[in-house]
Amino acid sequence: MPSPLVKASMSNEIAKSQSQIRAAFEAATASRSDEGRQLPRDRLAVLATVSPSSRALVDRLLAIAERGLPRMYDGALFAHTLRAIETRDGWTERLEGVNLRYTAMTALGLANTETETQRQALDGGTIGELLKRAAARSEQSSDIGAIALTAWAIAEVTGVYAAPLYTALSKHLASGSTVSTVECAWCLSAALAARELADTSVLIDAARAGLFSARLGSPLFGHMIPASASGRLRSHIGCFADQVYPIQALSRLHASLGDVEALTAAEVCAERICALQGKNGQWWWHYDVRHGTVAEGYPVYSVHQHAMAPMALLELREAGGRDFSSCIVEGLCWLENHPEMPDTLIVPDKGVVWRKIARREPNKFVRKAVAAGTAIWAGFRMPAIDALFPPLRIDRECRPYEFGLMLYAWLSGGTVAKLANKRKANSTRP
Repeated sequence: MPSPLVKASMSNEIAKSQSQIRAAFEAATASRSDEGRQLPRDRLAVLATVSPSSRALVDRLLAIAERGLPRMYDGALFAHTLRAIETRDGWTERLEGVNLRYTAMTALGLANTETETQRQALDGGTIGELLKRAAARSEQSSDIGAIALTAWAIAEVTGVYAAPLYTALSKHLASGSTVSTVECAWCLSAALAARELADTSVLIDAARAGLFSARLGSPLFGHMIPASASGRLRSHIGCFADQVYPIQALSRLHASLGDVEALTAAEVCAERICALQGKNGQWWWHYDVRHGTVAEGYPVYSVHQHAMAPMALLELREAGGRDFSSCIVEGLCWLENHPEMPDTLIVPDKGVVWRKIARREPNKFVRKAVAAGTAIWAGFRMPAIDALFPPLRIDRECRPYEFGLMLYAWLSGGTVAKLANKRKANSTRP
């Protein structure tokens, strides 16, 4: 148990952090004004002005994604993962499973590429055909995340309102059933994507309320709604994905409806995760959302570095929030200059970017121990953690959504602007 002196130091640090968070929220709300703001839609061109070397890296990564995605398609949907395995003849890769969520995410990204790229990834097929199959599967699924992502992709890519899917989403949120924060954010993004196709206002309101309820004292978002669904020892923990997708969805909510509170919530969350970013650009994995602090940093996922953080932070900026380009660049740099170990994550000849760098630990031991420790003592830190469980293991698998979101992050510039333009056009109608 920490000594009284250590506990007092932890409390002072957390109190200082909380004070800074409240001040940032109040300042952002008071100064918000984004009307008339015009930003470039070519995200790659903007990146080149900030960091030419990062632009070159992203160009290489996009080429790898286009090369790798055909390997991850099973002829109907996208797989769950492409995993490296050792055989008698050496190392090779094996395709495993299918995943509706990953199929929809990949469709969102591929829709922003050239038609020939799409057909190569889909064995000659089209995204419309892919989404039709995904919709049929989703209608028979109880996976709210898969339903939300598929509905979102169909609305955004094809301009079609998939009524059965939206009905399922509305019923789930209206029932008060448990939902993850990520799923709730996807519901909001899906509802906003279809706002011009049907009346999705009830779903928008329910998803918005759910996301705001997921904040437990700091700008960061917890993992489940309600938080108690995670259990007593984990209810205060939120992962990086729990921050990224709300930032994206709430930014889009402001772009669509002029919701200043939503944009402010997205911005202060982004400010906090950027303030907590590792000194080598790492986007850390687990946070104590009560106090806005890092609980456990590892694993560090490649998709967070090249896709998810850029996607959320770029959409925030395009919706009228702060510019976090420097943090995006730092995150990209980690992919090639990770200090944890010398082994490469980027393997162009295989068309993969390996999934993560993790600790050498049994059965996620450190994450479980830290979650339990911080549940009891705010600010708990495991002693000698890096010596006992060093981050020296590469997870050699690559999942299709990682490439799908990479394509989406860097090639979908203008999506947020379209939402804002529709809002402005509607406001001028007689």
